[in-house]
Amino acid sequence: MKKALTTIIIIAIILIGIFVAGPFYIVNEGEQAVIVQFGKITNVVTNAGLKLKIPFIDEVVRYPKKIMAWDGEARIVPTAERQFIFVDVVARWRIDDPKKFYESINRVEAAYSKLAEIIDSEVRTVVAENPLRESVRNSNLILERTPDTDALGLDELDTEIIVTTTQSGTNNDIITRGRRQLAGEILTRSRRMVPEYGIELIDVVTRQISYSPELTPSVYARMIRERNQIAMFYRSQGEGRKAEWLGRLDNDRRSILSAAYEQAEIIRGSADAEAARIYADAYNTDRNFFDFWRAIESYRTTMPNFDKTLTTNMDYFRYLYSPRQ
Repeated sequence: MKKALTTIIIIAIILIGIFVAGPFYIVNEGEQAVIVQFGKITNVVTNAGLKLKIPFIDEVVRYPKKIMAWDGEARIVPTAERQFIFVDVVARWRIDDPKKFYESINRVEAAYSKLAEIIDSEVRTVVAENPLRESVRNSNLILERTPDTDALGLDELDTEIIVTTTQSGTNNDIITRGRRQLAGEILTRSRRMVPEYGIELIDVVTRQISYSPELTPSVYARMIRERNQIAMFYRSQGEGRKAEWLGRLDNDRRSILSAAYEQAEIIRGSADAEAARIYADAYNTDRNFFDFWRAIESYRTTMPNFDKTLTTNMDYFRYLYSPRQ
């Protein structure tokens, strides 16, 4: 009896110890777990809920199941022209295979370091293989913009000339891939490296690209040069249009003056003819009075212009000094 009681007590103690050690564990939502026995993986749990383990033997290693963000540091990277820029990228990732993750990396903190090593290496490779313009721009929209033809008074031919000229002057700045495509290439290259660590790389995004202090003045100088070239073209185009409009204005002025002169000559001719007719009628009515009137009109016009008169013994002054008149 005493022996049976002792056995019961021992069993009770063992059971209490088992329950105290915790035969159950909980996997929360957004978590996954790896069950390890003496360093060997025996089970992988990806579903949330209450689970059973062997106390003192099974070790539960929990990993997040959610998507996590990796935020890299801005690195100075050379481009294909050996121009140095600061590139700052971010990535999203998650643990896809907890077993591989435990065997290769084990800790989440180590995964961030591994991602930094892989992504930074691919960023340097991709950026170094491409010109600067491919890293800083996404499209050629700035080269494809057409001017406001209504505001500038340009026709379709002028617009086509402007677009052709501006694009031909900046052929060296046309991009074929762009920053977004380079980010996609970095993602593709990095994805080839991470599966062996049980990691799934979801995306890689270029957050910021900035010029190094040594490169900034040359970039600004190039931008100023390009804008000046476009401005000079607009000025020359404007001068050409100005000359064209001034030519049209001068032609219109000459045409208006010519028409006005023609109309004036017609009116003057008609008036002269009418005056000649009136003079002829007056002359035929009373010739002596007509001659007298014409002489008086001539005196009014010419006499005020004479400084002195040396003689009046001439036919012109017959109406002033002749007693017969």
